[in-house]
Amino acid sequence: MEQEYIEEEFSKIDFSQNHLSKGEYESCTFNNCDFSDSDLANLKFTDCEFESCNLSMAKLTRTVLRDIAFRNCKMLGLHFESCNAFGLSVNFDNCNLNHSSFYKTKLRKTTFKNSKLHEVDFTGCDLSSSVFDNCDLSKASFENTNIEKADFSTSFNYSIDPEKNRIRKARFSLAGITGLLEKYDIELDTVG
Repeated sequence: MEQEYIEEEFSKIDFSQNHLSKGEYESCTFNNCDFSDSDLANLKFTDCEFESCNLSMAKLTRTVLRDIAFRNCKMLGLHFESCNAFGLSVNFDNCNLNHSSFYKTKLRKTTFKNSKLHEVDFTGCDLSSSVFDNCDLSKASFENTNIEKADFSTSFNYSIDPEKNRIRKARFSLAGITGLLEKYDIELDTVG
């Protein structure tokens, strides 16, 4: 059975009630759509943009996400590790990804910009050369994570154990250095 090929713009559609048709979505734009609790399993998205959408708790089993831009989206509790790993490429701008999981996902050169990443699981993830620009990483999990050459210099509230992660050439701000030393329970005096 051949999948339907779709290339169009979707605006203000509630896909939590009316499910998205099975198919391959290429160069589509989704504006103000509600995908909360939707089943997006086995769907293919390529070169698509999601703007001001709610994707919270959507099922991503074997979902293909290639060159996808998420802007101003609510994306609570998503399991990106369930996605099709081949060609996975996503970027986030001003998104709320709280309680989501990227467990053991390869996300090299991914941009997270102005986003909330509270209690996000990055365990075993490859985030090498990724950029975390002005992101709140409160209680995010980093263990056996590759953050080599990643840029955290404008982000905050992270706690990353240098002994349990690959951090070579990663960038951090002086103000954020406490997030690398948290496990040592030391006090830093910011007055020189």
